[in-house]
Amino acid sequence: MTKSQLTERIAEQFALSKDQAEEAVNIVLGRISTALADGERVELRDFGVFEVRHRRARDARNPRTGDAVQVPEKLAVHFKAGKALKARVDN
Repeated sequence: MTKSQLTERIAEQFALSKDQAEEAVNIVLGRISTALADGERVELRDFGVFEVRHRRARDARNPRTGDAVQVPEKLAVHFKAGKALKARVDN
């Protein structure tokens, strides 16, 4: 599902205009993004948890040439599905 498909479904389900639904989706995604950028953990009950994790620097190989490459440390977003989401997907 794309963002525009999500917006359309929300507009239909809640009898909103597409502009109103798009604004609601943008607000929610914006707040999640801002919280993650600030280093906060975002927990949505029965859905899952978004958090920022530190990845340490490491050595890797270029698959094309086989040369050693240094991969720098960085922060990465991690998502862990909640119990209810796992159960729903598994059925």
